[in-house]
Formats: sequence, structure tokens, C-alpha cells
Amino acid sequence: MSYLFKKALVRKPSKSIVNGISSSGEKPSFEQVKIEHKNYINILIDSKVELFTLNALEDYPDSIFVEDPAITYKDFCIILRPGVHSRFGEQTVFKNEAKDYFDEVFTIENGSIEGGDILNINENFIIGLSERTDIVGAEELAGLLKSLGANVEITKTPKGVLHFKSDCSLLDNETILQTEKMSSTKFFNKKFSTIVVPKGEEIAANSLRINENLLVPKGFRKTHDLLSKTYNLKIVNVEEISKVDAGLSCMSLRW
Repeated sequence: MSYLFKKALVRKPSKSIVNGISSSGEKPSFEQVKIEHKNYINILIDSKVELFTLNALEDYPDSIFVEDPAITYKDFCIILRPGVHSRFGEQTVFKNEAKDYFDEVFTIENGSIEGGDILNINENFIIGLSERTDIVGAEELAGLLKSLGANVEITKTPKGVLHFKSDCSLLDNETILQTEKMSSTKFFNKKFSTIVVPKGEEIAANSLRINENLLVPKGFRKTHDLLSKTYNLKIVNVEEISKVDAGLSCMSLRW
């Protein structure tokens, strides 16, 4: 099952995260980011994964978000190509680091594609085209994944949404949490049971299932109430980290 993991990898936040990409223009406090990130790590450990931590990369303010430059499949790692200039080059650093943790490392060489646009459900991958992921990168990744035995579907991320997984997440093998905007595309509606986050709580759609725990961002009471009867919630404060356009899934790479 695609929410069962044995290992997870994170990266320490850099001081330069205060200059990370922010659609709101807000700058996070480095000290508060460290506190939130440490809490996130503790919840990963509580979720029964073996945790590995990479050193901070000061040259790349957004490098704490390790899921964007890479994805995992089985015991493989696939290095992606960032779709924004300030992160390009980060994937080269990560490729060298990944060799210490994975049996084999593959690399996407063309186009742009980020992990935030890729949802994995068992042997199936969904790639959402977005401002960060183009058709060239998506098709190259799809070809590689198919050669490794996976199924791949390419779709479009709803307009105005940063990453595909900004507006959806996997709760279990049959259930997707999604925003109203994602629901309006009807992409998941015939294939899965779906839960739509209440209006005003769209950020909560980027939750993260790890083993028996469901990590949900703090501050979204209606969503918590919707999910708490079925799932073991771990409420995660990412108020400061979210100022640089981030969510729960992008802060770790899991396999």
C-alpha cells in the first residue's frame, strides 16, 4: 500500500529559507521554521519510519522541500528537474546524496517536473501538468516509470494551483482528500471515494498519510472533524513554513 513506508529522508532548513519562494510575499522566521521542522521530524519518527537527515543547502532557499527534486519508486530514486530557476541545480546536489540511500538512481534530463505534481497510489502514478511541470518532463518520467513496471496517467493541475498535490492527498488506497477546485475537474470522482475539504480550509487538502498516522496541518478544525473518526490524526503546525508555499508532503521523501 502506497502509504506504508519504512524510511523517510528530510533536509535541515537553511538560513536562506527566509528568501524562499512566497506567493504572499511573507518571509518566515528561521528560528520558527526550525521549531516546526523539528516537530515534523518527531511526528515522522512517531509514524515508525527510519529517518535520514541531509545537511542544509544555503545556496537553495527552498531545499528543505526534498520531495520536489526527486521521487521514489520501490527502492529506486528518480531525480527530477525543477520548474523554477532558483531551484535549478538543487537536483544535481541531491543526485550525489541519493546514491547513499537508494539501490539505483535515475535522472530526468529534459523539460521540467517537480515531485509536488506527482501522486503515487500503489503501482500507479498521476502526474499533474502545472506551471512547474511541463509535458516534456512528464512524458519522460512516464516512460521511465513504465519501464520500471508502473502505470502512469498525465492530467492537468487545476488553474491557479501551484502543485497537483497542493489540492489533493491520499488518505488510503480507496480515498482521496481534495479541494472543491480539484473536485470540479471530476478527475478522482469516478475512481475513488473522495472527501472535499470545507471552504476556506483548502490548505488542509495537502495532508500526508504515513503508516497508521495521518498528518494534517494545524488550524483547520472542520477538516479535522471530518477525518478524525476514521483516521489517526497528527496535527502539525506548519504556519511559518507555509509562508514559503509549502505543505506537509513536500518536506520529506518516503519509501
